[in-house]
Amino acid sequence: MLVDLTGRTALVTGSTQGIGAAIAAGLAGAGARVAVNGRSRTSVEGAIERLRATCGGGEFTAAPGDISTDEGAAQVIAAVPDADVLVNNLGVFGAADALAVSDAEWRRYFEVNVLTAVRMIRHYLPGMKERGWGRIQNIASDSALVTPAEMIHYGMSKTALLAVSRGFAKEAAGTGVTVNSVIAGPTHTGGVEDFVRELVGGELPWEEAQREFMVKHRPQSLIQRLIEPEEIAHMVVYLSSPLASATTGGAVRVDGGYVDSIVP
Repeated sequence: MLVDLTGRTALVTGSTQGIGAAIAAGLAGAGARVAVNGRSRTSVEGAIERLRATCGGGEFTAAPGDISTDEGAAQVIAAVPDADVLVNNLGVFGAADALAVSDAEWRRYFEVNVLTAVRMIRHYLPGMKERGWGRIQNIASDSALVTPAEMIHYGMSKTALLAVSRGFAKEAAGTGVTVNSVIAGPTHTGGVEDFVRELVGGELPWEEAQREFMVKHRPQSLIQRLIEPEEIAHMVVYLSSPLASATTGGAVRVDGGYVDSIVP
């Protein structure tokens, strides 16, 4: 399949590293002009340099700002007033004793993992509807469907994101705009490496630590390994394209078979 996003503008939140950076690279490779977002201008400009080197070019623009705040969101919107593709990737995660998570931490997870997506959709969706074309994707997680005991607060936020996606897909019904969630399974990023070592210990070589993590903490995985960020990006690029015009309101899985159900 040929995915051509030439002439389209895409904004990927939280895209200075990990899954977000891989998505930015994938969209740029398909011809989109990609706005890279992170909290500071320094981190964003560094990420753009790395992306250009990785992609052998590509059209990238800086959109720094902490979108978990009104001020930061306004800063990003000023840098990118309109977008054809919005990928809400920004998120926080971490293991915690369920009974020790404070009210403030519950609120932080909801603010960062859910309300940032709502805030961005609220701004960009009207323009997409007016133009009669647009793609919105919210990066969710297997934890939305299989709540991990060590990350109940995180799972809650990702479950809420599925509802956000379905609801806004209805808001966009019949307009040429699609809204979907992408359910990412356990993925190999720097943050996840730290998380794995928290759970299995820091003294093991990485390959051994990864195997032990999958066996002990994610045994449902059918691929029995962590997913690479580029594998998530491939699905996002497809869903961002005209080829995915009949896919909306969905929760599309790139989970390595982790979620033990037939649907979604």
